[in-house]
Amino acid sequence: MTPKSPRPTGAFVGASWAALLVGAVVYLIGLWNAAMALNEKGYYFTLLLYGLFSAVSLQKSVRDRLEGIPVTGIYFGLCWVSLGLSVILLGVGLWNATLSASEKGFYAMAFLLALFGAVAVQKNVRDLALFQDDAGSAEPLDAA
Repeated sequence: MTPKSPRPTGAFVGASWAALLVGAVVYLIGLWNAAMALNEKGYYFTLLLYGLFSAVSLQKSVRDRLEGIPVTGIYFGLCWVSLGLSVILLGVGLWNATLSASEKGFYAMAFLLALFGAVAVQKNVRDLALFQDDAGSAEPLDAA
């Protein structure tokens, strides 16, 4: 195992959760209130879920490699491709959407904030799990 990173502070943990929740909830509120077809709303909703999953999966794969846990190259590559595709697909969707520039920027920034928050929350969960293991936690933790 590699040297441990310092224990995340409560402020960083709170800011990470806030970034994830604010980004995702604001994005979803924007979708709910948007005057677009239901299939278009579904497209943007699916991209949010796909982006969040791929960002968390990539963060976990990077962390696993740093800690010496084997991660296959194909999975690691698929994580990068998935994250890139989610961002590209959002960009293409917004480029072709009949939305004002401010609405397009709103969706892009909320999406990126949610991705950042998901990665930071995943890192914090993993770091805190390591500290709980060192403290002699009686129950086994499934390191996320």
